[in-house]
Amino acid sequence: MDRKFRVQQWTMLLVTMFCYLFFYTGRHNFGWAVKGMAAELHIPYTTIGWISFSMLIGYSIGQLINGNLADRLSARLMVSVGAYLSILTNIAISFSNSATMIMLLWALNGYFQSMAWAPGAKLINNWWGEKERGKAFGFYTMAAGLSSVVTYLLSIILLQQGYEWRMLFRLPVLLLLVSATVFLIVARDKPAAKTDASVRVVPSVSWIERYRLVLRNRKFMVVSLGFGFESMARYGLIFWVPVHYLGNNWKDNPGNLWVTFLLPVGMAAGALSFGLLSDSLFKKNRVKAIAFGMSVSAVIAVLIYIAPVHNLLLGGSLMLLAGFFVYGPQACFWPLSPDLLGSSLTGTGVGLMNMTGYLFAAFGEPLLGYTIDVTGSTNSIFIVIAVLCLLSAVCVGTVRRKGSESAICNA
Repeated sequence: MDRKFRVQQWTMLLVTMFCYLFFYTGRHNFGWAVKGMAAELHIPYTTIGWISFSMLIGYSIGQLINGNLADRLSARLMVSVGAYLSILTNIAISFSNSATMIMLLWALNGYFQSMAWAPGAKLINNWWGEKERGKAFGFYTMAAGLSSVVTYLLSIILLQQGYEWRMLFRLPVLLLLVSATVFLIVARDKPAAKTDASVRVVPSVSWIERYRLVLRNRKFMVVSLGFGFESMARYGLIFWVPVHYLGNNWKDNPGNLWVTFLLPVGMAAGALSFGLLSDSLFKKNRVKAIAFGMSVSAVIAVLIYIAPVHNLLLGGSLMLLAGFFVYGPQACFWPLSPDLLGSSLTGTGVGLMNMTGYLFAAFGEPLLGYTIDVTGSTNSIFIVIAVLCLLSAVCVGTVRRKGSESAICNA
């Protein structure tokens, strides 16, 4: 591999990471706006859960569509357009005064946000071969984890400065505007010539055939089911942990805000670590790495449930570990798309897997909101999350891989 191509590889990976680094400013800001929004607009938490549900449904539908489109259209343009539309939708929400309008706009935002991940994964797969795929996807997933860090940090600062909830939908997304524009200018969909022999070139197939090839791959569908449970657990933490730690008197206990900040920090560290470990320690056995991570996550969720909220040192440590182990395995899920399906189906596979994940997460949000309303305690969500982590570990643990298999070769 020549040095020029190596520089191009890293440039494409880093610019895609830079763009996605700020994508969550238009999505994970919602959990931080909940307290103010619910109080001002008199919205119960069950309804808040359904608003979050609407975004996740919009995102899952978008994954089903945009993952397939990523195998045919320009990933560079799809990511950029999705970012710009998401920014406009966030700003529109900041001027809304009804739960219904917010729900409709948040659903649209979910679709626009879905235009980034699968196309970005397709672009990375075009530039990185199988030998380093775990590493590349580990870095990409780390960028998503760091995106949560950025969003949490900005939200904490804005809240501590006394800004109202509406500003959480206006100010952070300005960073996405910058990163998406840089991506649009710098990114290229694929190398001018495929110099990496490990990237397979396969005959093109119709969009319907791509769906059929993915859906009939049993191992991939079981992995996607496990990803669904992992996503329910992950979003349960991302969305409800701020609500849990903000409480009714967070201004009297500002340290609680920084405990929540350690959750995305752990997620970012876990993504990079699991991506590298899947290629080294686990010998590219992504299934084993995922099962291990989700099993540990279940134990940590139980520990959070029984730990006293006022103990910031213990709470912060557990949040860091929860983020590390519940999100880290995601870096191992994504390479399973090209590993099990072949490079030409990467976008469709990632899209379908992510659709499954967000569909599950969508139904998880109102369930957790209802759990809080019924029990009267946000602490109860961690028992539900522990069960979800175990279900993910069990599902993925049933898959046995013997090398890479391509759906096209099996057709």
